[in-house]
Amino acid sequence: MTKHRKDKRGGKPSHQPRRGGKPTDQRGKALWLYGLHPVTAALRNPARKAVKLVATRQAAERLQAGVPDLTIPVEIADSASVAALVPEDAVHQGLALNCTPLSQPHIEDLVEIPDAPSALVVLDQVTDPHNVGAILRTSAVFGAGAVIVQDRHAPPESGVLAKSASGALEHVPLIRIGNLARSLDVLKQAGYWIVGLDGDAEAGLDGLGDKGKTALVLGAEGQGLRRLTAETCDFLVKIPMTPNAVGSLNVSNAAAVALYELARASRRDHPASQT
Repeated sequence: MTKHRKDKRGGKPSHQPRRGGKPTDQRGKALWLYGLHPVTAALRNPARKAVKLVATRQAAERLQAGVPDLTIPVEIADSASVAALVPEDAVHQGLALNCTPLSQPHIEDLVEIPDAPSALVVLDQVTDPHNVGAILRTSAVFGAGAVIVQDRHAPPESGVLAKSASGALEHVPLIRIGNLARSLDVLKQAGYWIVGLDGDAEAGLDGLGDKGKTALVLGAEGQGLRRLTAETCDFLVKIPMTPNAVGSLNVSNAAAVALYELARASRRDHPASQT
């Protein structure tokens, strides 16, 4: 893997970013989650405060099978009434849950714990909730410890995002930060290598994760990584494409490929953990 810039792990950052956490404009505001997997996962999550649960009779029976110790009362309604609570054309499967946003850890708290995750995902102005949700889902599958996004350039926690995440929003922290470059500096000081995914990079994915803890940084579709973000990375890598390939991977698919490579490296280095 070609080194993009010289850097040393350890020491104290020259600038301390303000702590992360969910953005101010989401605090205390309830939202509607919908669909069987998101609602089931939310009701199983003790950190999620449920306010109101609306379901068709058939959906309530399916939900009861997945959450037998359901404590919130179910308001039985027809499908049209459930649909009125969620975005137009949403695939609600007869279920809608009104709940409060999750309280997420600060980035410093996440990386300073003794068993800090070995892989993180950082998104540089990825604003589509479907993509962010899909990346959360992939992160859950391949063991990434958190998805880190910017306050002002990322979608809020929502039913659309949760549906795309298919329950992963309840398991993978979605951490919001202010200044991305400063937060990447915090990750460096915590021992993470910052690896940016860039289609113009010279190096491929070979060796991804060989150096230990890795923060994988992905940019928005079309724009990719911003210049300052790319310059802050320790390495830039690309996903090798078939010559003269038509089109390219979207950001959620690119994240899946890169996270698979990280997970494969981890399995190779720790064969005893394979099942």
